[in-house]
Amino acid sequence: MFPAVVAALMMGFPVAFTLSGVALIFAGIGAIFGLIQSEMLPVIPGRIYGIMTNQVYVAIPLFVFMGVVLERSRIAEDLLETLGLLFGRMRGGLGLSVIFVGALLAASTGVVGATVVTMGLLSLPAMMRAGYDPKLASGIICASGTLGQIIPPSTVLILLADILQGAYAQAQTAKGNFAPEPVSVVDLFAGAFFPGLVLVGLYASWVIFLAVTRKDACPALVKEGEVVSGLGFKVVKALIPPLALIIAVLGSIIAGLATPTESAAIGSLGAMLLAAMQGGLNLKILRSAMRSTLQISSMIFLILIGATLFSLVFRLFEGDVLVEHFLTNMPGGVFTSILFVMVVIFLLGFVLDFIEIMFLVLPIVAPIILMHDISPIWFGVLIAVNLQTSFLTPPFGFSLFYLRSVAPPSVTTAHIYKGIIPFVCLQVIGLAIVWYFTGLSTWLPQVLFK
Repeated sequence: MFPAVVAALMMGFPVAFTLSGVALIFAGIGAIFGLIQSEMLPVIPGRIYGIMTNQVYVAIPLFVFMGVVLERSRIAEDLLETLGLLFGRMRGGLGLSVIFVGALLAASTGVVGATVVTMGLLSLPAMMRAGYDPKLASGIICASGTLGQIIPPSTVLILLADILQGAYAQAQTAKGNFAPEPVSVVDLFAGAFFPGLVLVGLYASWVIFLAVTRKDACPALVKEGEVVSGLGFKVVKALIPPLALIIAVLGSIIAGLATPTESAAIGSLGAMLLAAMQGGLNLKILRSAMRSTLQISSMIFLILIGATLFSLVFRLFEGDVLVEHFLTNMPGGVFTSILFVMVVIFLLGFVLDFIEIMFLVLPIVAPIILMHDISPIWFGVLIAVNLQTSFLTPPFGFSLFYLRSVAPPSVTTAHIYKGIIPFVCLQVIGLAIVWYFTGLSTWLPQVLFK
């Protein structure tokens, strides 16, 4: 099945239809030749129905809509301009402002494409005018845009929570525990909070290091002696709207006032109100945002259905047993097994999208890994940090494509590809930090919800 999927993808077939098509073809072959039990095939429609009626997944189009609406307002533009002036006297200050704005947009939108395109349009010309190294400027923008995958609210964490819930229940049932504690979206949101800040800190530290060691790579934006009037008021005015939205969305979840789906609805309404206050909401923009939401959500759910069919048929052929024997017989125990899975996910990030990796790999390996005494929240956050690299690794890193589409001719594709290398290394370092310091991902959920 795996060679068939790879061959179809290399021939250019869409991923969602490749996964589902290969699964159905092999299910038919297996039923005809008695390789799988034909009475198990009616399970397939039930799985699809279960996906389409899952209440948690309702949050995905709502969060996507929230991000698209904010992208079309002036919130990101105001933030970048104001923070650029705030850090303007520092070497590397504009780069730091891009990183912090990326973190704020990640916490208020969670949509990588919107964030990278917005910051590419707004900050890349400013960084070029200030004399930044094109490679550094490209790397900062691409890496900051991917923070939406780890800083909650994030569609990755929503999808991960559902996969891990099923995998953890399956693993605990195999061990004789028929009432395992649930792995909720809220748990993963809380667990990913500090690891997200770790990545922000690593990116900022790298820019500061370059500002000290390579002064020509990231010069100051505001010249010596230049005075900026009313800066304090501008900072407050620019920060209040996104912070209010973040508090409304994440605060309602953490305080137990709303489920993730309900908080996504709050976020969508809040985004529309903020866009209206900025004068950026009309029927044309609303129609465009709804169309984009429909396209992105349809893509996610088609891949989700295809990957679910693939993993189900894979199990009917007892492929999960083969994987279990392989992982459990590796030298080094659970450490080596997790390391192997992380390496596989990292390498797949060079050629596949994060959703495809998640639904292709995790349903097979997660139940096996979670049979050991490890925290599913910690394991989920590890995967989320690892999946984030798929946006930066060439040749199919989506952030690279997003930035290339809006970058001026002076910033070449080679600049973008070379610029992301240090940030991929920083993400690997961040992954190692989260792995070693397990409390970064488990402490907050325990304090808030246990």
